[in-house]
Amino acid sequence: MAIHLVCKDPASPNNNSPTLYYDDETDTFLLQSWIVQDSSRLDSLSVPDHETVVEFPKRLFALFPTAGDVLAMERAPKD
Repeated sequence: MAIHLVCKDPASPNNNSPTLYYDDETDTFLLQSWIVQDSSRLDSLSVPDHETVVEFPKRLFALFPTAGDVLAMERAPKD
């Protein structure tokens, strides 16, 4: 299993978050970002107990992989 760095928010003050990773074993993405703790915002959502909500700035979308990038990740040799 390997978790690969996909992109980081270049405008982050310390360049550590938000960050998007790709897990080649589960074929899923992991998003490290800010936990939403404002109960008034969370109350407007239906979030199961086994899930959480994170938020990230919309500027990060420009760095997300395209469908073609994802296919390339799937085809990349695994170590």
